[in-house]
Amino acid sequence: MAADSDPESEVFEITDFTTASEWERFISRVEEVLNDWKLIGCRVGKPPEKGEYTSGSWEETSLEINFADFKFSITHHCLKQESAESEGVDEPEEDAYPLAMQDLLCMNNDFPPRAHCLVRWFGMREFVVISPGANCEAIVSESKCNLLLSSVSIALANTGCHVPLFVQIQQKWRRMFAGECQGPGVRSDFEIVHLRKVPGQYNHLSGLLDIFKNKIGCPLMPLPPINIAIRFTYVLQDWQQCSWPQQPPDFDALLTGEVGGVEFGKLPFGACEDPISELHLATTWPNLTEGIVVDNDVYSDLDPLQAPHWSVRVRKAENPQCLLGEFLMEFFKLCSRKETSEEILGRNSVEEEGKENSDITQALSKLTEPAAVPIHKLSVSNMVHSARKRIRRHKRVEESPLNNDVLNSILLYLFPDAALDKTDSSDVKSTQPSPGGKTEPDKDSEDYHLYNQLKSASCDSLTYRLALCMCMVNFHHGGVRAVAHLWQEFVLEMRYRWENNCLIYGLASGPPDLRCCLLHQKLQMLNCCIERKRARDDGRKNAASDGSRDKSRLAPESAGPAEVSPGKSWESWSDSEEEFFECLSDTDEMKEVDTENEKKTANKSKAEGRLQPHGKITLLNSQEPLYIPVTQEPAPMTEDLLEEQSEVLAKLGTSAEGAHLRARMQSACLLSDMESFKAANPGCSLEDFVRWYSPRDYVEEEVSDETGQTVIRGDLSARMKIPGNMWVEAWETAKATPARRQKRLFDDTKEAEKVLHYLSVQKASDLTRHLLPCVLHAALLKIKEEESTEDIPSVRKALQHLTSHASKLLRHPSPDFKKLEDVINQMSAVEAVVAIARSLKAKFGITKGEREEDGDELERFVSCLLEEPEVCVVGAGRGPAGSIIHKLFVSSQRLADSSDEGFLMDVEAALLAPMEEETGRLGGADDRKAVPDFPPPAGREILLRTCVPRPAPFSKALPQRLFCVLMRDEFRLAGAFSSDTSFF
Repeated sequence: MAADSDPESEVFEITDFTTASEWERFISRVEEVLNDWKLIGCRVGKPPEKGEYTSGSWEETSLEINFADFKFSITHHCLKQESAESEGVDEPEEDAYPLAMQDLLCMNNDFPPRAHCLVRWFGMREFVVISPGANCEAIVSESKCNLLLSSVSIALANTGCHVPLFVQIQQKWRRMFAGECQGPGVRSDFEIVHLRKVPGQYNHLSGLLDIFKNKIGCPLMPLPPINIAIRFTYVLQDWQQCSWPQQPPDFDALLTGEVGGVEFGKLPFGACEDPISELHLATTWPNLTEGIVVDNDVYSDLDPLQAPHWSVRVRKAENPQCLLGEFLMEFFKLCSRKETSEEILGRNSVEEEGKENSDITQALSKLTEPAAVPIHKLSVSNMVHSARKRIRRHKRVEESPLNNDVLNSILLYLFPDAALDKTDSSDVKSTQPSPGGKTEPDKDSEDYHLYNQLKSASCDSLTYRLALCMCMVNFHHGGVRAVAHLWQEFVLEMRYRWENNCLIYGLASGPPDLRCCLLHQKLQMLNCCIERKRARDDGRKNAASDGSRDKSRLAPESAGPAEVSPGKSWESWSDSEEEFFECLSDTDEMKEVDTENEKKTANKSKAEGRLQPHGKITLLNSQEPLYIPVTQEPAPMTEDLLEEQSEVLAKLGTSAEGAHLRARMQSACLLSDMESFKAANPGCSLEDFVRWYSPRDYVEEEVSDETGQTVIRGDLSARMKIPGNMWVEAWETAKATPARRQKRLFDDTKEAEKVLHYLSVQKASDLTRHLLPCVLHAALLKIKEEESTEDIPSVRKALQHLTSHASKLLRHPSPDFKKLEDVINQMSAVEAVVAIARSLKAKFGITKGEREEDGDELERFVSCLLEEPEVCVVGAGRGPAGSIIHKLFVSSQRLADSSDEGFLMDVEAALLAPMEEETGRLGGADDRKAVPDFPPPAGREILLRTCVPRPAPFSKALPQRLFCVLMRDEFRLAGAFSSDTSFF
């Protein structure tokens, strides 16, 4: 017992009441945020201008705060306005109401079409909202709501903040807020009521006025006047009386295969359905008083035709089916296909391979053994065509994705030169303009710069037309199987043209253009190979026919300068390194400086491959003129070959041996030019070569000779004298060999087979990636063409952004296909905007305006509907646009009434019946059917405002406001009620 009574053994629990609780920490954190955002004290500002809430710019700043372990988000919303410092407002603080209270009575922005819901309900330009954080439960219980409101009230009182502070309560979809605003001696409480159904006694203005009067509880008699603003919204959904302006496609041409260049050269455009789902007409009575208008459960004066203000907005259909967007997306989906062409077409069966094995193993013996068949018929091309015939014999006709008529039409569109006689087809220029196209895009035109930006191909090129055809067959003629079939036929055509020396139609001559897509570069490379092969074959024919006349051509009386293009290549006049041919072109290009001087004939017989004298320059070691030799052209390369070459050179490293080997690999062209120069200028030196090849490396200076005369002497530059210089080494190893006898720098046979193999192994997905830049290029041009007829500024701006974005994506070696899909979706959205413009013009009959001024007014009205969220109707129901809108509603009402009564046969008569201006209005009666001109309003908004002393008769007169929303499935009251905290 003694131990139990010992005071030291007792344990005392000490509670420190000076430690801040979680509630106090939360209030302190809110105060910190208000101080950091500088929302303390009285704020001065000018009244907002009319429409500023919609056209102005709003700023949002957000932070996260915690109440214990519960996360909240606090957000500051503020309308950006010009500073009001110049006005110099120096009112005493006790007389300055907060800006939020002043905004409660402002009538300049009563029904903003695009704003935060609190801005619409309370008309405030600045406020703060505390809402539950992401993935946090809603504040539903009344005790928690009151706790948060208490926190807000304490924070506002401690900081002296005059900005309203709201707390979001209940579920987010209900948009329920409670808030408070404090000023010097005044306070405003913000409350919201939300119900699913409208109570019967409050379904009109008189019932809402009763609520407002009871809430403010004004003791003054008579009650100060209440300002009323009313807005009714009517929805038009039925467009059956309007014709849809979209032209239908030519289904007969597509189904019967009668497609030509015109069909395959165009992309579809437009919406398959009306892109406008609804038209919302808002009729507004902005400034009424209680005694002017009557609206109760028996009678209403609120006739929409008598409303002083009309405004219209259009609601777009969700994801309307647009032809161009769907066309592009279906083609883009091929990027995800992994099958090869053989797997797609089902031509890779083991049985078929076994049947043909016997023929393939005997191929070599057939080529070597004597046969009566001419050898040219045993070429690779003929074997390929025979294989095609065998495949077609084993496959049924209906299994072919493309029927012969469609395939022939496509091939004729891609290769118009195939329609010419075979004897003339090889002479068709590869740059011949396509039907309806230009030979080459103008460098100043937007089209030229566009294909450079997108890394696609010019509009008149074969690659561009191939991309359009692939899109067409994918969408209309069998999908991926049709694409694989057309690609196989295209590759076979390329091989046929290579083997028969036919230039490829629709490709510019010259080396591959690295500004274009890789597939276009490959086709240009194949065209280069065909050009070299044709030049070599022509040279052989000329050499064989003119070999007997070599001596006579070299005689003085027949000698003359030859006309040879300096750009012509001589490096491919032999199929192998050991085979040489004397030809007409070579001997023609041996320039004879002076035919009268026969002493130089011996020297000329030694020189070979001369092109022309290099001005009046002579060799340093003799008085012989210096001749420019005929050289080999550098080997053309595509971007993938250049990348391979750079990787090989980079792998050699930075060592001296690696650098030397790299220099030797890069000097093949230099060595060839040195050999040609030595052959053309017997007895020349390295200095002579440098004077022609790199004049800057031959330095000339004036010096005095032994006699004192000034003479010009030259020498190699310093870099040419560096020990181990590659130029010196190459000059010493170079032999006097003309270009026609050198090893070819560019093996056209090898490169052509590499290109053909590259084309043959392309999968459908690879082909889609190659052609996608051309398809997007064509789509952008199509949108520009369609927009030019409508003149929509927002579309032009969107096109500039799309072009810039697509250019960055397509120039990347491995573009992000998710971002490319977004680009296609944006194109579809732009297409929908153009379709909306056409739909609006058709509905408002712009082309059918009775007067020119009416037409201009309607055009401005439609243009504003595309650019702005809501557009005011000039003249309300009596203006040109208002009259058309009224007729649309009347027609829709009569059509709906006829359908309801079952008079389907009278629909046309109802639409064409004359409309009387004073019949069928709300509140009136029609002699025949009493069909109202307008349907019941889909939404009614009523705004009540007054300024009364509250809570006592001797209190200050403060603003009171109630915003009412009445819809079919929603009833909302948003009230702001101010009270005097000093005199109550």
